[in-house]
Amino acid sequence: MSNTRALLYGVDSDVSARECVADRVRSAGLTAKTLASGEEFPAARRPKPTVLSVRILVCLCTAAAAWCQEASSTTPDLASPKPSQASDKRILGIIPNYRTNPAQGQDEPITAREKFKIGTEDSFDRGTFALAAVVAAQDQLSNSNASFGRGTEGYAHRFVTSYSDWVIGDYMTEAIFPAALHLDPRYFRRGEGGVWKRLGSAVGQIFWIRKDSGGHTFNFAEFGGNAVAAAIGNAYYPDNRSASGTLNRLGMQVGLDVTGNILKEFWPDLRRAFHRHQDRTPAGLRP
Repeated sequence: MSNTRALLYGVDSDVSARECVADRVRSAGLTAKTLASGEEFPAARRPKPTVLSVRILVCLCTAAAAWCQEASSTTPDLASPKPSQASDKRILGIIPNYRTNPAQGQDEPITAREKFKIGTEDSFDRGTFALAAVVAAQDQLSNSNASFGRGTEGYAHRFVTSYSDWVIGDYMTEAIFPAALHLDPRYFRRGEGGVWKRLGSAVGQIFWIRKDSGGHTFNFAEFGGNAVAAAIGNAYYPDNRSASGTLNRLGMQVGLDVTGNILKEFWPDLRRAFHRHQDRTPAGLRP
C-alpha cells in the first residue's frame, strides 16, 4: 500500500504521503484535521436560495421600473380614469398593498388604531397566505430547516413558520413599533420625477420614516420591528438558533421590504402600461 502511495504522490513513505495530501487539501481551503478525522469535506459556501430570490426580485423590479417610467413619459395619460381603490390593495393581484398612502397631499398623521388596522389587513390578506406558501415551497425544495422533515408534514411546518414570519413582521413594523414611537408606517409614493429619483425615494423610506409630529427620523420601526421578529423566530427555527441565523432573517425581511417599496412606487405605472397595451390589442386577439 505504501508503494502505491509513493507512486501516486511522488514520495517514499506513508507520513510523507499524508503530508502531501494535507498540502493539497489546505490549498483547496480545507484543513489536515478534517482529512485525518474522516469527516466529509464541507461544500463550498453558496448564497442561500432565499437570498438569491431577494436579489432577483430587486433586479426585476428595477428593470420594470425603468420600463414603466419610459412608458409613462412617452404615452400621455390624457383621460384615463383613476385606479379603483380595490385594484390598489394588491400588487399583481397577490402582494398586499394596504400601507401605501392613497394620494399625494394626504399627510395627516393616522391614529394607533389605524396603524393596527394596516398591520391586520396586510397580515390576513389572501396574498400573504400565497406568499407564505411560495416561500414554504422554496424551503421544501432546498430542504431548509432539515429538522422539519419532508413530505406533507414538513411542508405544513414550513408554511406555518413562514406565515408566522410575515404576520409578526407586519405587526411589529406597521403597528406595534409605529404606535409606540409615534411613527407613520405608511409608504408615501413619489409618483413623479426620474426613475432613479423614484427608486431613491422607495429605498430611502426603508431608512427614514415620517413622525406623527412632522419631520423625519431613522426608521426604528423597520429595523427594530424586524429585529424583534427575527429574534422571535428563534422559538420556532431550531436549526437556526444563532446570531447568524437571526441576522439572516433580519436581512431577508429588510430585503423583502425594499422590494415591496419598489413595487409600491411603480405599480400604478405598470398597471397603466398594461392597460394601454390591452387597448392597442385588437379585440379578437385579447385573452
